[in-house]
Amino acid sequence: NQLRRVLLRSNLLAKANVLQGFADATPEKNRLVGGAGHIATVDYLYDTLAALDYYDVQRQEFTVLISEGSANFTVGGKSQGAQLMTFSTSGAVSKELVPVSNLGCNATDYPAAVAGKIALISRGTCPFGQKSALAGGAGAAGAVIYNNVEGATLSGTLGAPPRPEGPYVPTVGISLANGTALLTAITANQTIIGDLSVRTTTENRTTHNVIAETKGGDHNNVYQLGGHTDSVAAGPGINDDGSGILALLEIAIQLTKFSVNNAIRFSFWAAEEIGLLGSNYYVSQLSAEEIAKIRIYLNFDMIASPNYIYAVYDGDGSAFNVSGPPGSAQGENLLVTYLNSVGLKTVPTKFDGRSDYQAFINAGMPSSGLFTGAEGIKTVEEQALFAGQAGVAYDVNYHGAGDTVKNLNMDAWIQNSKAIAHSVATYGVSFDSLPPKTSPRVRSLERALPKRIHRHSACGGEEVYAV
Repeated sequence: NQLRRVLLRSNLLAKANVLQGFADATPEKNRLVGGAGHIATVDYLYDTLAALDYYDVQRQEFTVLISEGSANFTVGGKSQGAQLMTFSTSGAVSKELVPVSNLGCNATDYPAAVAGKIALISRGTCPFGQKSALAGGAGAAGAVIYNNVEGATLSGTLGAPPRPEGPYVPTVGISLANGTALLTAITANQTIIGDLSVRTTTENRTTHNVIAETKGGDHNNVYQLGGHTDSVAAGPGINDDGSGILALLEIAIQLTKFSVNNAIRFSFWAAEEIGLLGSNYYVSQLSAEEIAKIRIYLNFDMIASPNYIYAVYDGDGSAFNVSGPPGSAQGENLLVTYLNSVGLKTVPTKFDGRSDYQAFINAGMPSSGLFTGAEGIKTVEEQALFAGQAGVAYDVNYHGAGDTVKNLNMDAWIQNSKAIAHSVATYGVSFDSLPPKTSPRVRSLERALPKRIHRHSACGGEEVYAV
């Protein structure tokens, strides 16, 4: 209770403005991994935590393949507001648009007529990269993927090649409105010529996770919690996931006023937006002995969405039949019980492989966490629980230029921050609510997830590499 009480909206907002400043100082206005805005974010976290002298702080270095570039897509000289799909191939194409069948997830969805043309594909079900590769396998000269929900233009990543379905083609994302308009015109027997131009570069860059563990407490019994430090290319990522990492940073600062019985390990993951790379690298470097010391991992990715819900990851699997390892149910219950105790309703959210909890689950460590919604649409039932607007995305600026400080819902942010503080205070004192220690069983969620797992996230949709 004392740790929760010292959390202030003003401190959270001040830190959000710091991240906004890092993004604004770059020509691209983002904090993309490997770029200046992200480097500044990592330095800020490390320097702030190290100065407290309460934590052992480390930068964990690893290498990532980065794709950057620009894209333009016009029809009849009118811009379609396209966003680059990173890892797209470069190219300039002026060709007829050909719609594919269904969601473009199978080779049979691509008609023979798409050869040499631009494939028009709906978002949904399978990864963006699979759609682009299938288009390439069918001989298409380019691909345009339109969103399946109202709101911002679709952006994302294809993931690093190669893919077995075929070669990537120049690929961009557009909004649902623009995609629907093009599809309607084609259905009315109009021949629509699109002008598609994509320029990309790829290179290896070094980046860092930041890990801060309390000097005090039992280091054989650790509570680990985390969020991700990078944004997508399209915007500054202040909700996704500035909201999560800044809540953790503020709690870490305030925790220095208290002592702990069990060690608390704050984790700030790099390269989540391009494939959960930071958290996967971190877990890959842990020995079985070190894994056994982590009693639970909780993930906090997007906790201040403007049209928010209070969603808790379904640790017990009661809602989606995808449970976490033993202890996950108790982690979920801790967060739900706390939020209910302060008069807030909650809904479960699925372990769908879209944020950094996945590496921990795969290594047999219990997990849960909080999430306020991404591009999904708020239902009437959720409006009754949380107010806001039904029929509108939880975050209309998800993965967009509008994910700025102004995008944050401060009510949701402070309430979720207090819930995180409650978990720190609880597990910092005792793990009695968790099952006894057992040797973790490495496992896979193959029955529910694709083998090339990715996102916030919680961070975003059915797509691999899209949170």
